[in-house]
Amino acid sequence: IFMRLSGKTAVVTGGARGLGAHMCQMFAAEGAQVIAVDLGEMTYSDKGVEYYQLNITDAEGRKKFFAGTIEKYGKIDILVNNAGITRDAMTRKMTDEMWDIVIDVDLKGLFNLTRYIGPQMEANGQGAIVNISSVVGEYGNIGQANYAAAKAGVIGLTKTWAKEFARKGAAVRVNCIAPGYTMTDMLKTVPQELLDKFAAMTMLGRLGQPEEIASAALFLVSDEASYITGQVLSVNGGMRL
Repeated sequence: IFMRLSGKTAVVTGGARGLGAHMCQMFAAEGAQVIAVDLGEMTYSDKGVEYYQLNITDAEGRKKFFAGTIEKYGKIDILVNNAGITRDAMTRKMTDEMWDIVIDVDLKGLFNLTRYIGPQMEANGQGAIVNISSVVGEYGNIGQANYAAAKAGVIGLTKTWAKEFARKGAAVRVNCIAPGYTMTDMLKTVPQELLDKFAAMTMLGRLGQPEEIASAALFLVSDEASYITGQVLSVNGGMRL
């Protein structure tokens, strides 16, 4: 532990469980004051992590969260847009509701929080944003038209924000991680033979661990990545879909 994030305030969406929980705990261990934003209950406790219940699709709730966080901590230095859901179905069977909720949470929800935090970072002259996309956003996947579209959109937003928030000379960096199949709760419902198939599609012959994605996020938000922006880091064991 190098205390790489000492004195920083970090916001992680979807921070109550899964990938987000690993990021929150890793950031806190490195000295950050972390706010885990999530609709669901916290699944762990960490003195460096504060829980804030929020549905990121709720406009008033987002405004209130942003104003309250700035009032309490003065600034937000790090934002990880990690919250995401899936509603899988083949295109011919996908309902409007399934399409809309995934786009709302995975793409619009990410935009809606960053529209406040990004300009605040720009005004402060520095900040780091990491957006969580997916291997599915890079390569597409059968039965995930909504999720693939949202996660591909996340890559477009990343590249746009990297240009926008640094336009006036602010050291605001915006990057994206595209994880491969990682052993979180989301995969616990997937049959073992499918998991084995996914593992076989990687050069390393295995699925990812949440810590491996969290470590990549820690690197990108730290000063060690001070000259990296507008990039997509594929953390997928060399997967090809």
